[in-house]
Amino acid sequence: MRRLARFAKWMDAKYQLPGVPIRFGVDSLIGLVPGVGDLVGTLIGVYILREAHSAGAPKVMLARMSGNLLIDFIGGSVPLLGDLFDIYWKANIRNVQLLEKHVSANLKKTQ
Repeated sequence: MRRLARFAKWMDAKYQLPGVPIRFGVDSLIGLVPGVGDLVGTLIGVYILREAHSAGAPKVMLARMSGNLLIDFIGGSVPLLGDLFDIYWKANIRNVQLLEKHVSANLKKTQ
């Protein structure tokens, strides 16, 4: 989980603009590349989805995580405004939070 959390932070919130409480990550920078940037960012985000599947996440949660990536892809594809949307949405962090809740709930059930 720590590895995925670090990865999500790197993708969505690694950097901060000086004097402004806005954080962004590599996904936002990749998204600046016209045409393919948002697709590449989404494909990289599938890594978390794959790890969630390997961890036994239910299909409903995988669908929700896929939806987060799809929203990020569609919202980020809008010229200019999409770059701001990428900074706001943070699909990778959202997906790791979903997985953390699932893992935590399963740990409580087994104890």
